[in-house]
Order: sequence, then C-alpha cells, then structure tokens
Amino acid sequence: MSTINNDAEDAVSYQPGDRVALEHTNDPHTRLRPGDEGTVRRYDPRQQVLDVRWDSGSHLAMLLGAGDRVRRLPDAGWERVLDALRTAGQAAGRDAAAWWAQDTIGGRASGDVVAAAREILTAIEAGRDIDGLPAADPYSLADDADRYAEHAPPGAPVWEQLTAQQWDQARWAWCDGYDGAAEAEAARQCRVVLHPDGDDRDLRHVYPDRVRLGGPGVFAGDWAWTPNEHGELRIPVGFVGTLVDTWNGWAVFTCTREVAEAIVADQHDARDRYRQQLAADGITGERLEQMVDQSLARLRLDGDVIVADETRVHDDPDAIDHITPDAHGRYTVMGRAWTWIAVHPYDCDRIAGDLPGPPATAAT
Repeated sequence: MSTINNDAEDAVSYQPGDRVALEHTNDPHTRLRPGDEGTVRRYDPRQQVLDVRWDSGSHLAMLLGAGDRVRRLPDAGWERVLDALRTAGQAAGRDAAAWWAQDTIGGRASGDVVAAAREILTAIEAGRDIDGLPAADPYSLADDADRYAEHAPPGAPVWEQLTAQQWDQARWAWCDGYDGAAEAEAARQCRVVLHPDGDDRDLRHVYPDRVRLGGPGVFAGDWAWTPNEHGELRIPVGFVGTLVDTWNGWAVFTCTREVAEAIVADQHDARDRYRQQLAADGITGERLEQMVDQSLARLRLDGDVIVADETRVHDDPDAIDHITPDAHGRYTVMGRAWTWIAVHPYDCDRIAGDLPGPPATAAT
C-alpha cells in the first residue's frame, strides 16, 4: 500500500449516506467499472479507507491512499433518506389530522360543524395556527432512532453512524412532513364539509376577491341570500361562469348552456317561493300572480334562446329580451340588467356548472 496522502485527507471527507461514483480502482479482480455508483457506509480518514455499499452489490472498499479514486455525487443519497423520512412523516400527519377532524368537524363532532370548518379553513389559508391540530415536536428526541430505523430506505447508513447534524436533519424532515400533511389534510376535510358536493379541491382561485376579468368565478344575484331552516343566510344556487365585464359595479359573466338552464330553473323556484309567501299572507288569484310578475322576471327557454319577460317588472310591454348563445355556445344571462355578484363557493347550497382547476403557475 502506498503512503497515505495527508493532503487528500484534509481536502475530502465523507459521511455515511454520501453517494459516490467510481473513477478508478487498482483492484484487478473487481467487476466494478468507472461510473458505478454506491452509498458510503463509513470512512476512516486516518487510513483513508472508504467503505462503500455499491449499487451492484459489491462491497469493495476504496483505498484512497493507495490510488483508488471516487467522486462525490450530489447529496442525492442523503436527500433520498430525508425524502423517505419526510414521506413517512406525511403519512403520520395525514392520519392524525383525519382522526382530529372526526372529533372536530366529522361524525364525532357536536355543534355547527359547517361554521367550525369555515373558521378552521379561513385560519389555515391565512397562515394562522389551529388550536388542537396535531403537530410534531421538532425538539423531542425520544423517537428519532426508532423512526429512522423504520423508515430509512434500504442502503441508508444506520442511525449510530450518523453525525449530530444528520440526526437533526432526519428529525426535522419527519416533523416537516408531518406538520405540512396534517395541515393539508385538515384543510381538505374542511373543504369536503363546506362544498355542497363534497368537492375536496382547493377553490381559492374562485373566491370573490380573486375573480378577475377573463377568469372563472361563482356568481349569484345580490338578492339571492335566503335564510335556511337554521336562520343562516345562504345562497340556494351559485352559478359557474367567466367574468367578462362589470356594469355599475355589478358582474357580467358568460356561462354554459347547463348553467343557463340552472338560472332559468332557479328563477322558477324563486317565483314559486315568493308565490307561496304571498299565499301565506292571504293573497290569491290574479293579484297574487300580478305581484309575482311585478317582482320577478319570467324566464323560459325557447330552443336555444332564453326569453326574459320583464314587462310587468318595468311596466313596459317591450321589456322582453331574447338571449342567444355566442359563437362558443355561451350565454350572457341578464348581464347589465340584473345585479349579479361574485360569491364565495362555500356560501352556496348548490353550485351549477363545472368549476375549473386553478390556472397553471408559470415556472420561475
């Protein structure tokens, strides 16, 4: 064996978990070839012996002082260990949050779970801490070794071979995965409770304060708020559309045929509700129908055309609009005529139309 090169010893050090690639070995009998990769198991800097678990299965140690050469690969090896621990933390965090949600907004919860879900989701989206939400303790060392032994990937160095810095990194990776997944699962569970169809997607891109010209949103009339059986003001139906203009501060949007049909149906329902309210007050016959027509337009579909009859609303025999679809089959239903507004999707008991996903974010 040649004399140990102390300069090389000073220049290079290796830690368990480092990834290396073979550049040269003086061993004539090995099947290793330049470019083969492996994971460092241990390193003796005094003797300059590098113990490597090669991906090919070889256990040939590198005698760096005798002419064997390796090059250090990017820290993918240790990052692979941290990724595995982070993934394990995520699984544990999701499970913990799912159990927490059952007691908070799920089947084992009491009280107004919808209000609780709205409050929790609002806090999460604002970046505030949630009381009681499971969280990992990054300063507790008790479970570090057991977690590492259970979740480190094959080929990773054993716990006792790690440096103090690697111990900390391993713990933080698991804790970060746990906390991020717990919060994400709590938010998902809240969205399921709040969306009328149990949609668990993140809908922040259609919140009213984020709706922009040319973008999607959920819309309803400013008159649409109706108390439910609990006395809470809700919107019976919100409509998915694309904001194309504003008019005197109100929203103008286009929508699909499906949504246009839902608007017509909702107008019929609104007329029926008002009719029933008037009848309960003792108003009947022609006077009842006249009062309904004076308050709410009559909408109907005639083939592909929406007919909006507001002759009695405006006391104008010519107040009849015929709304036809544009070249893309989209309708502008009573735009610049009714006071439409963008509404929060979670204020709606039903949403008519398909909500698009968030726009793609340009890579930075």
